[in-house]
Amino acid sequence: MEPDTDDLDTGSPNAASSLTIELMTVALDEARAAVDHDDVPVGAVIVHDGVVIARRHNERELTGDPVAHAEVLALRDAAAVLGQWRLDDCTMYVTLEPCVMCAGAMVNARLGRVVFGATDPKAGGVVSHFGVLGGAPLNHAVAVESGALADQCGQILRDFFRAKRR
Repeated sequence: MEPDTDDLDTGSPNAASSLTIELMTVALDEARAAVDHDDVPVGAVIVHDGVVIARRHNERELTGDPVAHAEVLALRDAAAVLGQWRLDDCTMYVTLEPCVMCAGAMVNARLGRVVFGATDPKAGGVVSHFGVLGGAPLNHAVAVESGALADQCGQILRDFFRAKRR
């Protein structure tokens, strides 16, 4: 489901660390790459031991794959790099609050932490609705930080959908 860009909550900027800003900038670069093939501009980066091990963007339009969200693709790539499905020592940086599907994939991958930019009041599965990453009744909780470069993350989505409406 695509975000209702008029309702994206970019909130007030968090006091994000320079590392968070750097990695969210990489995620924004990935989001911009999605526009090249008319996909919703969402980008994700996964870090392990201070090293970027995966960086992806939405590819649903490009591949025709309904689950080719940036987060799912990045989780797959990170697992391949590490040679295991458990990503408990990893952090994902993603430009938009994950949907329920992506949040569920994070739980199943035992992701350690997720940092996201803009919230998605329409379809967000982390803080806007459902609280999928909060643990109970699920068997794993993922630490969450929201609002990193939220204005920039929300703006790229608003620009994309504004152009689509023209």
